[in-house]
Amino acid sequence: MRVNVARVWEDSDYEKVRNLCEDNDGWVEVYKKKDVTICTQNIENSSYQMIKAIALFPDVSAVVAYDVLHDSAYRAKWDKYMIKQENIGIINPNNDVCYYSLNSVAPIRPRDFVMQRSWLETDKDRLICSHSVCHEDYPPAKGCIRATVLLSGYLIKEKEQGCEVIYISHSDPKGKLPTWLVNRVTKVVAPKVIKKLHKACLGYPEWKEKHHPTWKPWSVPEQQMDLVRVDLIKCQPKDYDQEIIDESNISAMSVSTKDDEDEDSLKN
Repeated sequence: MRVNVARVWEDSDYEKVRNLCEDNDGWVEVYKKKDVTICTQNIENSSYQMIKAIALFPDVSAVVAYDVLHDSAYRAKWDKYMIKQENIGIINPNNDVCYYSLNSVAPIRPRDFVMQRSWLETDKDRLICSHSVCHEDYPPAKGCIRATVLLSGYLIKEKEQGCEVIYISHSDPKGKLPTWLVNRVTKVVAPKVIKKLHKACLGYPEWKEKHHPTWKPWSVPEQQMDLVRVDLIKCQPKDYDQEIIDESNISAMSVSTKDDEDEDSLKN
C-alpha cells in the first residue's frame, strides 16, 4: 500500500499489517496496565513514531469488536472527537473510501482525512486497515488541517474468553506541532482510545438491536449492491495549499489532565 494511492488491497498488503501487529521486534513498551499494553517504534525517514496498542477484551466477542469498528452509524455514539464521517463509496466488497474529521484540544486545530479502508475476514482473525488517499470532491474542510494516515490497522483475534484487539497507527498530523509533543500525546491518548472502544463494544449489541440489526455490508457483500462506487479517476494524488498556524502553545499535560492515572503510568 502507498499513501495517496487508491487501489484494491492484495494479500501481501494485509500480511504486512498482520506482521506489524504480531511481531515484537523493534517495539518498545511504554505503558502497561491491566489488559492494555502500549508500544512505540521509530520509523525510518519519519519524525513520528508508530504506535501499537494490545488489549484483551474478555467480555467482547471478535465479531462485536469488528462490527463496532465498521459501523459508522454507531461511531457518533462513542467517539466524542468526531465532527463528521461520510462514506464516499466502495471500490470493491473489501475496500472503500471515506471522509473523517475530528476535533482536538485548543489550540490544536481540527484535522480531517480522506482514507481508504480495507478489510479481511479469515478463519483465524479479522483485519481492518486504513491509509490516506485523495478525492477531488473532498478537499480540506474550512477550519481543518488535512492530516495524513500513513498506515493504521486493527487485528482482531477470537480468544477462549472474548477477543484480543491489536491496533497500530502511524500518522503525520501536518500543521505546525512539535514532534516531541505529537509523539508524547499519542502515547497518552492510546490507552483512552482502547478504553472507549471497549466500552463501545459492551453497548453495541443492545444499540444494534434497535438500529437496523441485519445491516452489515462489511460482512454481507450483497448489501453493497446499492452503494455508490468510487470513481478512482477522482482519487489522484494532490497537494493542498494550507495555511500554517502555530499550534505549539500547548503542553502534553494540558491534553491529558482528565486522565492523570494514564499519564502517570507511562514509562519515560
